Amino acid sequence: MTTITSSDLRRGLPAVDTLLAHPTLQAACQQYGQRLTLRAVRETLAQARTQLAQANHTAPTGAALAEAAIARLSELARPSARAVFNLTGTVIHTNLGRSLLAEAAIEAVVQAARHPLALEYDLDNGARGDRDRLVEKLLCELTGAEAATVVNNNAGAVLLALGALGAGREALISRGELIEIGGAFRMPDIMQAAGCELREVGATNRTHAHDFENAISERTGLIVKAYTSNYAITGFTGSVPEAQLARIAHTHDIPFLVDLGSGALTDFVALGLPYEAQPSDAIAAGADVVTFSGDKLLGGPQAGILVGRRKAIDTIKRHPLKRALRLDKLTLAALEATLRLYRDSDAPQRDIPTLALLTRSETEILATGERLLPHAQPLLTDFEVTLAPCASQLGSGSLPVDRLPSQALVWRSRATTRRQRERELRQLERALRRLPHPVIGRINDAALQLDLRCLATPDEEALFLGQLAQLPNLYRTATQQPNAPQSE
Repeated sequence: MTTITSSDLRRGLPAVDTLLAHPTLQAACQQYGQRLTLRAVRETLAQARTQLAQANHTAPTGAALAEAAIARLSELARPSARAVFNLTGTVIHTNLGRSLLAEAAIEAVVQAARHPLALEYDLDNGARGDRDRLVEKLLCELTGAEAATVVNNNAGAVLLALGALGAGREALISRGELIEIGGAFRMPDIMQAAGCELREVGATNRTHAHDFENAISERTGLIVKAYTSNYAITGFTGSVPEAQLARIAHTHDIPFLVDLGSGALTDFVALGLPYEAQPSDAIAAGADVVTFSGDKLLGGPQAGILVGRRKAIDTIKRHPLKRALRLDKLTLAALEATLRLYRDSDAPQRDIPTLALLTRSETEILATGERLLPHAQPLLTDFEVTLAPCASQLGSGSLPVDRLPSQALVWRSRATTRRQRERELRQLERALRRLPHPVIGRINDAALQLDLRCLATPDEEALFLGQLAQLPNLYRTATQQPNAPQSE
C-alpha cells in the first residue's frame, strides 16, 4: 500500500499560473489588477504548503484555493484607514480621527489636491508669499488678535511658543496646571524640550497673584497659563484670572502665554452646551500668545493655532522649528474653509459636523434608536437588546466632567455566569468591528453600548441597518476564536 506523504501533497498543489487561470481569479484580475492578484495567489499557495507540512491536513481543491486567494486579495485591497461608525459615546474621539470635516472643507481639500495652489505665492505682486496668509486674516477676525500663525498640532504650537519666547529663561506656571495629556505630552517635559526652565508657582489646588509676583526674578522669561482640559480640580480651589496674569507679566515686560488646549470659536452656552473658553477671551484679557487645536472643538483639520500680538507672533515665526512644524496645503485649505464657515455661516452648529453632533437633541437620537431597535433585537438569541438613556462626552480632553444626554442600543448577554457574559460581550464587540463598515462601541456596566449620537444622517442609518444581517455569522466566527487583547 502506497503512503501519501505531506511532500507528495505539496507537490500536488497547482502551479501559480494554473491557479491564476481559474475563472474566478481571472475576473479578480479585471477588478484588482494582475499584480495584486498574482501576489494573493502566491501567498495562498505558500500558506497551503505550510499547512500541508503539518499533520492532519488534506490537499485543498482548486476551487478552495481560488476562494482562499480571493479572500486574501480582498484583505490586501482593503485600506488600513477605514471609515467606521463611532458609537463609543465620545464625539471627538482621538483614536477615531477626532473632528469630522465640513463639506466645504472637504471640497477645499479636493481642489487643493487636484490643482496647483497659490500657497506661498502672492497673486497681487507676482512674488513669493507667506503660506500663513491663507488663514491669518480669518483668525484675527475671529479672535481679535493682531497676528496669527499655524503649525501641525497644538503640542507643536506650545513647544514652538515656549522655545521662541522663553528658551534659556524661567517659565512660571501654576503647580495645578502641570498638565499631562495623551501620547506622553507633559508640560514639564515640553518646557525642558523647548529650553525653558520650569518654575512652579503656588499650590496644586490654589494659586494666588502674589505667588507669581514673588516668583519673578531676573531669570524669568515667560508666564504660562495652561487650561486643565482633560481633568478637573474641585473643592477648595483658586486660580489667577488671565487679565491679572497679563498685568503682572506686562508690568515686568514678560510675555504671557495661554494654552487653551481645545479652544472654541463660538459661544457654547448659546448652543446649549457647557461653557468653553474662547481664544478671543484670552486675547481681550491681554495674552500675548494663545494656542489651541484645530481638530477638537473648532471642528476642523489637525492643526495648532497661535494667535496674539504681532511682536510675539513674528518672534515665533522666525524660530527654526516653525518650518519643521508647518502645515501642508491640504490642511491649510481645510482650515481656511472651516474658518470661513465660522465667519460667514448663519448657523455654524448646522454646517460644522462636530457642532452638529454635540448639539443633537436627545429626542432626535431617541427617534433613531426606536427605528433601529426592531432590527437589532432578533439578530442574536444570546443577547437581550434594549434602548436606554446614556451620556455622551465631548472627548479629546474637552470638558472632562460634562456629559450630554443621549440614547444607546444596549446589548446584554443572557448567559448565566459572569465569565461567560464577559466572553460573549467581547465576541460581540469583535463581530461588530468585523462588519464591512466597522462599528465601534464600548463595554460598560456589563453590557455593550452603542451610543447613537454620532449616527446622525439617513445615509449612515441605512448603511448601519444594511449590514446588520451579517452580524450573526460574524458572531459565530468570533466564538470560535480566542479573545484578543483589549486596548483601553
